[in-house]
Amino acid sequence: MLPLLLLKTAQGHPVLVELKNGETYNGHMVQCDSWMNVHLREVICTSKDGDRFWRMPETKIRGNTIKYLRVPDEVIDKVKEDSFKRDEKRPNVARGRGRGRAVGGRGDAGSGGRGGGRGPSGAPGRGNVGRGRGRGE
Repeated sequence: MLPLLLLKTAQGHPVLVELKNGETYNGHMVQCDSWMNVHLREVICTSKDGDRFWRMPETKIRGNTIKYLRVPDEVIDKVKEDSFKRDEKRPNVARGRGRGRAVGGRGDAGSGGRGGGRGPSGAPGRGNVGRGRGRGE
């Protein structure tokens, strides 16, 4: 599960944000961007000692000051469910590892540009004509 996908799903839900300096912010997440900057509404802030509290209508927290975020379990379940549905929609071929990138080379000059490829030493590949295996120099 990707962290930014989790935070995007948490929009509109209550979250707890603890900063590196020890302060905590409880509020409803309005928005989160790719740098993990967070915009909260209806916020209650607690000092790092835990002896002072104050309420703010909204606040923005810079992502690099965040130590951790706590989101409700229902958000985590929703992200898992959505990713499962997304995986079901993909065809079976796409479930393998990697992205299906071609590995073959351009072939040696004598093969008309088909298959072959070049081996690790630069020599034409052995027995690989038509498969496109080799280094692809």
